[in-house]
Amino acid sequence: AVLETFLSNPDRHLSADDVYSLVKSTNPEIGVATVYRTLELFRELHIISEQDFGQGMSRYECASDDSHHHHIVCLSCGRVWEFSSATLERVERQLAKEHDFEVAGHNLQ
Repeated sequence: AVLETFLSNPDRHLSADDVYSLVKSTNPEIGVATVYRTLELFRELHIISEQDFGQGMSRYECASDDSHHHHIVCLSCGRVWEFSSATLERVERQLAKEHDFEVAGHNLQ
C-alpha cells in the first residue's frame, strides 16, 4: 500500500504523515509505525529518496535514475517544484574547480 501511494503520486514530495493519511484511507488497519518502517526500508533499497527542505520534516519522492534535479520550495504553503539547470550545474563545477573543493551538496536560499 505504501509503494502504491508513491506510484500513484509520482510528482509529489510526501511527508510520512502524508503517506500515512493516504494509506490509511484505503487500509484503515495500518499503523503509523508500519509506515515509518516501510519508508526507511524503501529509502535503504533506493526505491524512494529522502529530502530535507528545512521544514522540520523529511519529504520523500520516488527515486529516479534521471539526471540530478533541484527543488524550489514555497515557504508559505510548502509546495515543492522540481527543476533541472545545466547553468547551475556548470557554475557549481566551475566554483569547485576554482576553489579546489568537492561539492558534497548545496542549498540555495
